[in-house]
Amino acid sequence: MFEELNIKDLIDAFIVPYAANIALAIIIFMVGKWLASALTNLVVKLLTKSKMDDILIGFVTSITKTILLLFVVIAALNQLGIDTTSLIALLGAAGLAVGLALQNSLQNFAAGVMLIVFRPFKAGDFVELAGVAGVVENIGIFSSVLRTGDNRELIIPNGVIYGGIITNYSTRSTRRIDMVFGVDYSDDLKKAKEILRGIVLADDRVLSEPEPVIAVSELADFSVNFIVRPWVKNADYWPVLWDVTEKVKLEFDAQGLSIPYPQMDIHIPRNAKSVAEA
Repeated sequence: MFEELNIKDLIDAFIVPYAANIALAIIIFMVGKWLASALTNLVVKLLTKSKMDDILIGFVTSITKTILLLFVVIAALNQLGIDTTSLIALLGAAGLAVGLALQNSLQNFAAGVMLIVFRPFKAGDFVELAGVAGVVENIGIFSSVLRTGDNRELIIPNGVIYGGIITNYSTRSTRRIDMVFGVDYSDDLKKAKEILRGIVLADDRVLSEPEPVIAVSELADFSVNFIVRPWVKNADYWPVLWDVTEKVKLEFDAQGLSIPYPQMDIHIPRNAKSVAEA
């Protein structure tokens, strides 16, 4: 009987006066939750329609849904008469503390968003990032993954990537090969030039437009240097570079042209031996 009286008094003292507020708070929470889901779905549709990256869509929608639900909970608690000012202040202080603790991570996140939005490169591109070259395997929110030519996996923070120079070798369909070949000062320059031109033009992978450039570029210390600059399709860059280099060496040898290398001549005076013996 005593317990029934306490429960009745409890209902009369708290439940009945606040029944309307409790019901309204429940309604606010349920309706707010539904609206949050509806708005989140709308954001997903808009981002998908704009052809944004799936990684960024998932991250933005999860953040949007969390923020909307947080507002719904605060509104429901406020309807119950709970002072939410201190709660908001606490959340703000916690957010500031987390932001300071994760400063580098937030920088990488912001850079990741910029990389995904502006797309200076995409998965499958051959790029040079932060001083290393490789094929892009994945672009994440905080870091990106490269695969090098010797099959190493490099994980690079996005902040380092976006803050440096990004070289994308896959953006353009064609690429110029820059090569330098030297001949001896005593060799026939016109003959050397014709040999180089014949090797380049005989390769079907070399494009006719733009026209290959073959010219004397430098009178160096030990050689006369030719620049050889043919244009090729992107996929043919390395094969043509290697093949032309090999053919130039073989043809120069066959035609009696020498490729000089640094050397030092030492001249000993005739009387040096007698001086040393004395």
